[in-house]
Amino acid sequence: MTDPTDTSDSTADASPTPFHDLDAYVAIGRAAGLALSPDGSRLVTSVSSLDSEKTGYVTAVWEIDPAGERPARRLTRSAKGEASAAFLPDGSLLFASARPDPLSPGNDADDDVPLLWLLPAGPGEARVVGKRPGGVGGIVVARDAGTVLLASDTLPSSDDAKADEDRRKERKDKKVSAILHERYPVRYWDHDLGPDAPRLFSGEVTDDERAAELRDLTHDAGRALDNAEYDISADGTTIVTTWNVLHRGGYRPGLAVIDVVSAARRMLVDDPSAEFHCPRISPDGTRVVAIRERLSTPTEPIDLTLVTVSVADGTVREVTTTWDRWPDAPRWTSDGSALVVVADDDGRAPLFRFDADTGAVVRLTADDAAYSDPVVSPDGRYVYALRSSCLAPPAPVRLEAATPEQQPVMLPAPETEPPLPGTLAEVETAAPDGVRVRGWLAVPAGADAEHPAPLLLWVHGGPLDSWNAWSWRWNPWLAVARGYAVLLPDPALSTGYGRDFIRRGWGAWGSAPFSDLMAITDAVVKREDVDDERTAAMGGSFGGYMANWIAGHSDRFRAIVSHAGLWSLDQFGPTTDAAWYWEREMTPEMTSVNSPSLHADAITTPTLVIHGDKDYRVPIGEALRFWRDLAARSAADDGEVPHKFLYFPDEHHWILTPQHVKVWYQTVFAFLAHHVHGEDWQAPAILR
Repeated sequence: MTDPTDTSDSTADASPTPFHDLDAYVAIGRAAGLALSPDGSRLVTSVSSLDSEKTGYVTAVWEIDPAGERPARRLTRSAKGEASAAFLPDGSLLFASARPDPLSPGNDADDDVPLLWLLPAGPGEARVVGKRPGGVGGIVVARDAGTVLLASDTLPSSDDAKADEDRRKERKDKKVSAILHERYPVRYWDHDLGPDAPRLFSGEVTDDERAAELRDLTHDAGRALDNAEYDISADGTTIVTTWNVLHRGGYRPGLAVIDVVSAARRMLVDDPSAEFHCPRISPDGTRVVAIRERLSTPTEPIDLTLVTVSVADGTVREVTTTWDRWPDAPRWTSDGSALVVVADDDGRAPLFRFDADTGAVVRLTADDAAYSDPVVSPDGRYVYALRSSCLAPPAPVRLEAATPEQQPVMLPAPETEPPLPGTLAEVETAAPDGVRVRGWLAVPAGADAEHPAPLLLWVHGGPLDSWNAWSWRWNPWLAVARGYAVLLPDPALSTGYGRDFIRRGWGAWGSAPFSDLMAITDAVVKREDVDDERTAAMGGSFGGYMANWIAGHSDRFRAIVSHAGLWSLDQFGPTTDAAWYWEREMTPEMTSVNSPSLHADAITTPTLVIHGDKDYRVPIGEALRFWRDLAARSAADDGEVPHKFLYFPDEHHWILTPQHVKVWYQTVFAFLAHHVHGEDWQAPAILR
């Protein structure tokens, strides 16, 4: 008998799109990030593709012609991959890679860490120009001076590279993995904090064969540079970085200034009511643009504004004083007169241009896309960015830096845009409180009144997020290829609709977000091409929370899939990786009203629970408790339950390795086929 969960390459010839075959899907290259040379003649991106064994992804650097005349070409190739590309003033390319150094043979493969490599602008092979025992990453280069700034994890007692290397070797030889924590936090997202911590190093890359001497500029940083974002002035003299200021139970990022020559450091901004992110130094070195995040309270959400800060005295000036959108990825124009930013807006993420002095704003893009990674050409004429949408994966584009409401010029990309198995429509309705709620609906080809498609409600994570960009991890077209209409709604708490829209669901996750989801589902199932009887709901992270909440508050769906979902908020809050953030919203009163676990007795819908053990954002305890609560209430005398639990011992918040991605989708589609279509349950062959 044919295994319905088998999506191997043997079916690829019969598949009209890559989304019909999971092997073809995971093999699509994925572009991320952009870097532009100081003279504007070279543009590069990173592309992740399958390794030779098809069990992981390897990243390579590709060059894109800014003029759009030449095809993209691959610049690097190695089994270890390359990352963090940055240009030197002469057009040479720096990158980090753990590939073996041919001039240092015999290295133990277990000690492989990313080294600093240089690929010449002209003929020549890449060579190592810097190394640290803990590896290198986060490479930034001073535009004019060429001073290199990077981060490297270093053991706290290490005064130099030799001491750091010796201490690492001792821990390895003695098989010691223990970490002594003396402060909170202890984990972040998918990794443990410690025993080492990031420090910033600077150096000069010369024309000779000598490696750059990397100077430690932050030997006393401790955990102040965890998840740091930083920039260096064009003349290479000044660094501005986020700097974690410790407070009871956590930290908040302020901004610090570091003198490159003396390593002297001073706090530029330390505001107890705010955090600062994404600092970028102006072309003349006098100002810094940053995102200021006003801290939330139990009744008021966070708020993000664009600010400029004087490097001389720390004076903060707000740019987006009345703009009811949240800016991201700010970049200076070449003359320092304006700022280019991205912001979620009504199911899109356009590019905007702000006058740095007056705050006057112009929308640069007119399409339905989401933009990221903007870079401005040195002559100020162009903005380059990656453009994606729910219809297309990220691809490089060029825009005029001062032209409003324009269509982008698509540049030759490393990968061609894959064909889709259906169409996308915008849908909206009014929530019970009268507020407009909108989303996207992906419909399979051939769905009509005579052949309505079953509906899959797919709730996004965040919760401060929006369905506006392409997602490799949460890709609706894989479900569309299997005949489902996929609803991608933006309920209360979604970004791009103003702060009041977020406030509707703040501290009340089970209220407006739930009613919004039900309202737009009600509207969509009235369509002739959607089957109002065969419906299912799913989501991950906050979307998993909503899936759990829906399970306890509605029996309208035939199946529910909950990935990395929050189940018991009183348990989640203290055990997540950044408890202090959630404590601002999750008061005892909030958790007592909004915990899905309180409604376990009401769950009758078959539910697939999915979780990774290394998930530190939503710890595995949420899934274990959810699974126990489900099983205890629904098990038959022989122990059989209608629910399933897909567990990944070595994955984290998202399931990322390609073969596990296949298992994830195979299991989800088998579960949906069983409950939505009434097919016999058949687990993926590799799990039997």
